[in-house]
Order: sequence, then C-alpha cells, then structure tokens
Amino acid sequence: MLTLSDEQRMVVSALSDLAEQEFAEKAFEWDGDLPEENIDLLAEQGFLGINIDPEYGGGGMTEFEAMLSVEAVGRVCPDTAEYLYNQQMVAPRAIEMFGTDAVKERYLPAVTAGEKSIAIAISEPESGSDVGSMRTTVEEDDGDLYLSGEKIWVSHVPHADAAVVWAQFDDGLGSLVMDFDAAGVEISEHYTNMHGGTQTQFYMENVPIPEEYVLTRGKEGFVNVLKALNWERLGSSTLANALAGCALEKALDYAQQREQFGQPIGDFQGIEWKLADMAQRLEASRALTYRAAVNAHEQGRVPDRLDASLAKLTSSEMVEYVVSEALQIHGANGYQQGHPLEYLYRMARGRRLAAGTDEIQRNQIAAVLKKDGLPSLF
Repeated sequence: MLTLSDEQRMVVSALSDLAEQEFAEKAFEWDGDLPEENIDLLAEQGFLGINIDPEYGGGGMTEFEAMLSVEAVGRVCPDTAEYLYNQQMVAPRAIEMFGTDAVKERYLPAVTAGEKSIAIAISEPESGSDVGSMRTTVEEDDGDLYLSGEKIWVSHVPHADAAVVWAQFDDGLGSLVMDFDAAGVEISEHYTNMHGGTQTQFYMENVPIPEEYVLTRGKEGFVNVLKALNWERLGSSTLANALAGCALEKALDYAQQREQFGQPIGDFQGIEWKLADMAQRLEASRALTYRAAVNAHEQGRVPDRLDASLAKLTSSEMVEYVVSEALQIHGANGYQQGHPLEYLYRMARGRRLAAGTDEIQRNQIAAVLKKDGLPSLF
C-alpha cells in the first residue's frame, strides 16, 4: 500500500466520494462523449488542474496528486478520469513546464475552470513513433513564424480550443501552441476509435504562430518534449491502473454474488486464482507507476526515462489482462454491448498504443540497459 500524507488522503477521499455520489450513475453511458457535467463539477470544487500553479487557478500540488486524482475518479467513471489525465498530465502540463508567461496566462486559467481543453498533436500519416521523420515544419519569414503540415490520430479535437503541436524548426524538433480557429487550419476528418472516442486528422498551411506560443526548440527542444512525454506516459499508466481497479472491483463483486453448483463462483479455486493474479499484476503496476512519480519529484519534477517506460509497459499490458479476466469471470453477461466490462475492454486496449506503444517502451528500456545497466538499489 502507498503511504500518503494527510493532505493526499483528503484529496483521494474527497474525489472518491464525489465520484461515487455524482459520477457513478452515468459512468458507462458516455461512450466516448465528453462528460461535461462531471468536468464542471470538478472545476467548481477545485479538482481540475490540481497540479497547476494557483496563479492560473490550479491547486498547486504535484503530478503525484494529479495521478492520485485520476485513479480515484477512474475506478468509478473511466471517461471522466481520461479527461483528468489529458488535462493534467499531457498538453497543459507541457504548457506550464515550458510556456511563456503570456501563453500560460492565456490557456491555463481556462483549463482549470473547465472552460477550455488542450489537445496534443504528435502523430502524422508517415510519422508515428519515428518522430525524426516528422514533416510538420515551422518556417520563419521576416521574423514571423508559420506552421505547415498534417497531423492525425489527435484525440478530443471536437472539444479542444487549441493543441500543443510537435514540429520541426530550422534548429531541430520542438513544440508550440496552435489555436484551432487560426487562419490556415483545416479539419479534414474525424475517426471513431474502439471505445467511441474521436480522433482527428487536420492540415495546417502557413498558420501564423506568435513567438510567445513556442514552447520548446533548439538544442534542448527534443530533450524537453521528451520530458513532457514521460509525464504523459506516467499519466497513461495511472489511467490504466484505474481501469484495471474498476474491472477488478466489478469482478470481485460479481464473483461473490453469482452462484453456480450451490455456491458463489468466487469460492471456486479457479476464480480465486484469477482474482489473485489480477490483484498481483495491478499492485505491481501501481508500485512502478507511483515510484516513477516520486523519483521524478526528487529529481526536480523530471521523470526518468527508464522509470516511465517500465511503468508504461507494465500498466498497458496489465490492464488488458485484468479487464479480460474480469470479463471472463462475468461470462456472457460481460461480453454484451453496453455492459461495463465490454466498454472497459475496448477502452483498455488503447493503453497499449497511446503515449508510446509497447514496442517503443521495450526499445527505451533496452537502450538504457545497454548504456547504463539496471540501476542498483544500493
């Protein structure tokens, strides 16, 4: 079990109570739609952006508390937890880490108030994990910056006001903030993924970008975008842990209520072993995830690449296993469209793709091992 401070326990308790009382009834009815009423309530009670500076309406806590909030909410309402993850650990996190005062003031207060959301745009038709082949570029003309290119598989665009876009500058890879209503931005197509979420393809042609909207560029630009990506990976790990916890709790309840051959199915050793294996894998994943977050804060809020990849790989494989076993325990009931386990199964599968595929995580882990070996605990 995690050892939490009194303040952290208060946050988890308050969010768990809020989720049970306000989010549970509609938890599996969103089908990928934005749970706007839940977002408004989180903002009203000060739980949206708890890791963002109070100057911008946030709670002034750390990413560790933000991750705790995702897990507390996600065990009840996965869609609300996914929104929390995206708006606390992904694009707004990058804006606060690297943005100018002007860009932080423009976007972050609206994010913490639940009035705006920010997407992250990295993938291109010919560039996914291989960011070096990215073709989206920023060109300078008489001191002005213009963005051109194409992005695909960008989540939540219909609800987003802007995006943090990765692009090639003349001095290397960097990132910037782009408004979707800017001149030169064209939405091409919306796709619906397995769990009902929307992913979008859009084009940019000579989109004017104010200099103060640039987040990272130059020699340190690539290093900095990867720092932000490691927080996204830890947020993804936390969301996976939340989905798995939700599935395990539903499987445990069902196993104790469903009777066959004169006894609850949870009393059969075959089901007991499933529950034990599910708990073992979930707790191992949670340990890696929160250890990575604690280590990051001891290192100046910078996640270690090995820590982040170990947590991301473990959690993404774990959640698919746990949700699948939970569905198996429910039998034909869990396999029906509209059942929470069927929805969780579709949602869980995306964790092995988002924020870096399993294969990329293995590459990252192997690269560190070959260079430095496995760090010693002593």
